Amino acid sequence: MAERNLVQAIREALLEEMERDPRVCVLGEDVGRKGGVFKATEGLQQRFGEDRVLDTPLAESSIAGVAQGLALEDYRPVAEMQFADYSYPAFNQIVNEIARVRYRSNGDFSCPLVIRAPTGGGVRGALYHSQSPEAFYCHVPGLKVVLPSTPADAKGLLKAAIRDPDPVIFLEPKKLYRGARQELPEGEAALLPLGVATVVRPGGDLTAITYGFMRLVTLQAAALLSRDRIDVEIIDLRTLRPWDIETCVRSVEKTGRLAVIYEANRTGGFGAEIAAELAERCFASLDAPVTRIASPDVPAMPFSTSLEHAFMLNPDKVADGLRRLARY
Repeated sequence: MAERNLVQAIREALLEEMERDPRVCVLGEDVGRKGGVFKATEGLQQRFGEDRVLDTPLAESSIAGVAQGLALEDYRPVAEMQFADYSYPAFNQIVNEIARVRYRSNGDFSCPLVIRAPTGGGVRGALYHSQSPEAFYCHVPGLKVVLPSTPADAKGLLKAAIRDPDPVIFLEPKKLYRGARQELPEGEAALLPLGVATVVRPGGDLTAITYGFMRLVTLQAAALLSRDRIDVEIIDLRTLRPWDIETCVRSVEKTGRLAVIYEANRTGGFGAEIAAELAERCFASLDAPVTRIASPDVPAMPFSTSLEHAFMLNPDKVADGLRRLARY
């Protein structure tokens, strides 16, 4: 098994699924000849042809609409939005149309498509290339939302998303695209189920629930706390809708303390939903208030390196929040 980084894992998942199922096709801005802005689709058009790897105009609502039409005609489209920030022009198409096909047809039709989009900050992308919009899509019944943190998870979850009978928003943390490499299984061995979290670090003193780039940051923070003999259990959700509530409940009942770490703005972030749900379910087990550790409520990611650093969570900031929770 060869080692791959996250963007290579995405490409490998697409390649394998396109070889497995001739209905799988890819569409988006520059996904063909250019291979995508991050090269996630590099080589696919040369291998499968222009009929299955379509370069589209710069019109996100059209990309989503064409993907929906293909899905209704029994294809399995994978639509790429160059950045998650760019998905907003397609918001009406995604929320009012794609998400509601099964409901409005009383189950007679499904809409099996995937919308891929790079998400998050830390790459000096500034206002329009750094946002974390997962909470918008998690709010919508009818959509599934996935946000992997490792190459193996990205490959296995993308393969599962392509096979899913309903629409999936697949967000990819661009900060991790060319980060750590992993050996990846091939074919069916790589497949991972949607809606299942993973305990990436067992611990007994407090539970830290996170996803995306924050998995790495939280692991680094936990290493800092281990010097103080504070033992942090870390759960990576991987799928945000549906999310694995049972795994999280078991952990909180064991540790009695909960922190939720997410990169998006603090107010209204998906971490607030996690905090509310687990506070309700685990109230009798909690020894401290549920803590949210998130980015500040400012309108956008600054371009300045120093201001971007001030916005982004890092191991020290997360460690400070976890340490306060442990000492409550």
